[in-house]
Amino acid sequence: MGIFADRADAGRQLGLRLAYLRAQDAVVLGLPRGGVPVAFEVAAALDAPLDVIIVRKLGVPVQPELAMGAIGEDGTYALDKHAVSFMKVKQEELRAVERQERALLDARVARFRTGRTRMDLHGRIAVVVDDGIATGLTARVACSIARKMGAARVILAVPVAPADTLATLTEPDEVVCLATPRQLTAVGYYYRSFSPTSDDEVVWLLDAAAERLERARSAAGNPGLDVDVQIQSDGVRLQGHMHLPVPAAGVVVFAHGSGSGRHSPRNRFVASTLQRAGLGTLLLDLLGPGEELDRANVFNIELLALRLTSATNWLGSRPDTASCSVGFFGASTGAGAALWAAAEQGARIGAVVSRGGRPDLAGERLALVRAPTLLIVGSADHRVLELNRRAKALMRCPNRLELVQGASHLFEEPGTLEEAAILARDWFVQYLLPGHGGRAAEGSVPA
Repeated sequence: MGIFADRADAGRQLGLRLAYLRAQDAVVLGLPRGGVPVAFEVAAALDAPLDVIIVRKLGVPVQPELAMGAIGEDGTYALDKHAVSFMKVKQEELRAVERQERALLDARVARFRTGRTRMDLHGRIAVVVDDGIATGLTARVACSIARKMGAARVILAVPVAPADTLATLTEPDEVVCLATPRQLTAVGYYYRSFSPTSDDEVVWLLDAAAERLERARSAAGNPGLDVDVQIQSDGVRLQGHMHLPVPAAGVVVFAHGSGSGRHSPRNRFVASTLQRAGLGTLLLDLLGPGEELDRANVFNIELLALRLTSATNWLGSRPDTASCSVGFFGASTGAGAALWAAAEQGARIGAVVSRGGRPDLAGERLALVRAPTLLIVGSADHRVLELNRRAKALMRCPNRLELVQGASHLFEEPGTLEEAAILARDWFVQYLLPGHGGRAAEGSVPA
């Protein structure tokens, strides 16, 4: 069936549903291992801290995939007496399974909590996240643990769960679920990619979430530089607006689409999302006032790319941005210009993101782009989606095509622009800011 591309996609969609919790005192708690990639994206959407609640399923001895109970940290325990009776599980068998799972749980606690302080939940909102629910036993235990740890309110958030199971849950105060089938064959059936999550990936995600939150706090406490600027390019004075944290490590230059400029509300929204992650932004009018009157200039990709190159050189000439990694964010025709400029020899571009873009306008230069490139397209933007798929096939750099479900060309549908902004933010943070090294997004992922 595959209604979610992968766990990250499910987490982004879940984060949009939970947007009402943003700016509230919430802590996101992922269930290792598969729930943590989902929780990582939820925490990003809410600008909230990420921790784990560690639970283990107790499987029936002759059929381990069938749950008869679950155990968690602090001795929390749940047992399905009907399953134990129906499967005729003896008490000594139950105790043996529990001993085995308790040893694995203790090992996982040591693995995931070494060097980390357990998050204080007293008086806070605990958002318990897993990648899906079947019997609901592990979810019950996890919510009970959050309650025992002092959470004022417990919300269970999952991408998919059977409706009848959700109806029996009493431990959470609220349940948020994106898909509620009457019968659930397997959680993995609802994902196009459901590869196992390793312990190393869980540790990496916890570290990355902590770094992300620290950057956001630093950016909030440091307004940095926020100024109007002018950039000379081929005898034309371009108007722009630059936001720069101090110190700055990465700057994203925006290449607007036809008929748009530095005041574009959509790109300003995306820019604000990048800024909260500690990135600098440069919103720029790529055409002078007189040039905008000639409609042909809007589609003069070579000219627009030249202006982006001038902006990149200008950043390189400033003491406060000379050492920064530079990225391009292109919308519509601006994406073609961004990729054209990124393909120029000597261009010091660390990453490119295209939103509803026309990468095909870069033509043969697509194969020359070396910067990791993310193509974001609305699922309802059929013509542009096909153009992006063709362009992707020509690219040789690390690249990915991401679909925002239900979005049309301008991403006007509720929640779709937010999802695109989150995708862009994660891509730029990964490739422009120190310590991220392009881990999770390398290679080519089909849409």
